[in-house]
Amino acid sequence: MTESIYHIPVMLAKCTEGLSIDPNGIYVDVTFGGGGHSREILKHLDKGHLYGFDQDVDAEANIPASDNFTFVAANFRDLKRYLRLHGVKKVDGILADLGISSHQIDEPSRGFSTRFSGDLDMRMNQSADVSAKEVLNTYDEGRLHKILGMYGEVKNAKTLAQAIVSERSSQPFETTEGFTSFLKRYAPRGKDFKYYAQVFQALRIEVNDEMGALEEMLLEAVEVLKPEGRLVVMSYHSLEDRLVKSLMIKGKFQGEVEKDFYGNLIRPLEPISRGAVVADAEEIASNPRARSAKLRIAKKVEA
Repeated sequence: MTESIYHIPVMLAKCTEGLSIDPNGIYVDVTFGGGGHSREILKHLDKGHLYGFDQDVDAEANIPASDNFTFVAANFRDLKRYLRLHGVKKVDGILADLGISSHQIDEPSRGFSTRFSGDLDMRMNQSADVSAKEVLNTYDEGRLHKILGMYGEVKNAKTLAQAIVSERSSQPFETTEGFTSFLKRYAPRGKDFKYYAQVFQALRIEVNDEMGALEEMLLEAVEVLKPEGRLVVMSYHSLEDRLVKSLMIKGKFQGEVEKDFYGNLIRPLEPISRGAVVADAEEIASNPRARSAKLRIAKKVEA
């Protein structure tokens, strides 16, 4: 399985530059996927080592043949534990590309896309217990309302949650095609596909506990980074970017930034990039999925 088929890496050069790679350093790609970013990092290593995390078994087909690389079949929320299993306590840089891979979107059986008919699955870890089908057919109205509004920013979330509960009582949801046909009744006129994308995003985030996993990974990343080590994170929707931005700027996910007696900011990271870095017009033209990407880079503050 080749990288070009599996996934086209976004802002490849900018991500690599953001890591400020030491050829003998230790790095982690916590979202290995098609291996595009990992292969680029490996080009810059001499005696250094790269660990690639991915919970999707399909990603294992992309493992590069390199003595400088170790694949870790795990969710990135367990970053610290799995690094320690490999004898690693501190690293020089961590890269996270939070976007869903092209392979996952384009594989009908995975249920991530509105373009194909397949099971309502959406599990990134295919051995996980809860799928989108379970969410739609078993969650109560209040819980559905919450995830549709919070994770999908669906404006008629309450109405849609009520309709889902009513519909499933006579006809359980089974396929992406059947579900999108149902959603068409509630989509704003002329904005059908945007609406479908919002609802599917909400379900995917819930199924994979993406926000909880991201928070845990970011906090563990701060712990395992060496002083001056780089954290490079690329997000694709506002919920993710908000968490990343808050941690890098404030040092926490909620509340105001804290200062010491002298007025200095108390935070474990210092942003390198002023604001989010975005893809240029040329890259967006060749890879439309780069349009929504926001890249943020920070370094670990000396203790």
